[in-house]
Order: sequence, then structure tokens, then C-alpha cells
Amino acid sequence: MNIEIWSDYMCPFCYIGKRRLENVLEKFPHRDEVKLKFKSFELDPNAEVNSGKTNTAYLTSKYNISEEQARGMNAQMNANARTAGLEYNIDAMIPTNSFAAHRLTHWADTQGKALELSERLFQAIFMEGKHTGDHQVLAELAQDVGLDREAAAAVLSSDQFTENVRADQAEGAQLGIRGVPFFVLDRKFAISGAQADDVFMDALQKAWDDRSPFTIVESNDATADGSGVCTDEGCEVPQNKPSN
Repeated sequence: MNIEIWSDYMCPFCYIGKRRLENVLEKFPHRDEVKLKFKSFELDPNAEVNSGKTNTAYLTSKYNISEEQARGMNAQMNANARTAGLEYNIDAMIPTNSFAAHRLTHWADTQGKALELSERLFQAIFMEGKHTGDHQVLAELAQDVGLDREAAAAVLSSDQFTENVRADQAEGAQLGIRGVPFFVLDRKFAISGAQADDVFMDALQKAWDDRSPFTIVESNDATADGSGVCTDEGCEVPQNKPSN
């Protein structure tokens, strides 16, 4: 089974969804026959590389809310991450442009290290507060997973793998993907958002057993209301979104 995961490194729900899928796969009897592949999706292609803003300041500006409200949103996201076994420190997150990180991931894929680099990038962003728009930081993270640092730096200083990122985004658009994380299983089923474990398990089993047409697997939780997904407009905790 092939699982394609459209995600963005600036999306906190993407790491949560990734971990929930991985946790469920540990219980899936056919785990050894499942292959994961990450696909690029930029939530904000126009994001500044060096905005100088903290995540709290970014939220305050984006939603026109107080710092206290922004810190509340961050606290709730940290709590959400813990449900997947992740310890976020999202207050320390540095908002930046994710394009270079996506390009580097495509290069890592040619070296057989895309999954390892994706995990390391998410850790660096949401747990360690590293600036992943900085090419030196990205090269160091590549080295952390066993890749050649100088080769990584050379890729970053060029425009290599730009077309690969664009191709992923175009493919996602053709599939109707408007927010991330978005999981496509054997091009038969799809899961939108960082859904609950039972939704992932149900989709895995159906994709394994069934050859039905492409279907989005929805949560039965009436309170979900699309929570756990980032859209092109940004990524937030829905219940904390300020009213206009």
C-alpha cells in the first residue's frame, strides 16, 4: 500500500497527523507492506524567510488578537500535540517560508532519507524552535539524519528541486487538496486533517481490502467540524479562532 502525505512544515497539525498515522500503523497487521511518501504543500508561498516575528507575534498580527489570546492558542496546540505523543514548544516556533525545506526534502528522497529528514524538520520547528528558513540550519538538520552537509548546502544554494515542489503542488490541486495534512491511500481513499486513530485505522483497512473509487474518509465525530486541518489561509485551532 502506498500512502502519499501532502503537508507543510509550518503546519502544526501536519506533524500531529503524521504521528497519529504512524502510531496507528504500528498496530496495522500489514505495516511492513505500507510505504509512506511526503508531498509538498505550501500554506503560504509568500511567507517571509526572515520576518523577525515570534509565533505569538505572528498570530497576534494575523488574527488581530491580543498576545494573551495568541498564547492561549499556542497552549491548546501544545495540548493537542500531546494527544499524539508529541511535546510541542510552539511558543518557540519561528515562522518562515517553507519552500527551501521542501526542496531539500526532495533531494533527501533521492538519497533515501526523505522520511528521516521530514521527521527531523518537524522536530526542529515545533519542539526546538529552529529557524528552518536558514540554509545553514537546514544543512545541519540534513547532516543530523546522515546526509552530506556540503551536498545539502549546494542544493539549497541552487534552484534544484524547485520543479519537484511545484509538481507536487499541481498534483495536489488536481486531486482537490485545499488544506493539509491530506493523506491519500493507494489513490482510493483520502483522509483530510489530523483525524482520530480510529479514522486512520478504518481507512487503512478499507484501502487494503477494497478497490472502490477515490473516497474521502470522514470522522463520525459531530464535534470535529474540520478541526485538525490547515488551509491555504493558514493554520489555527478552530475553537480559538476569534470572531470578526
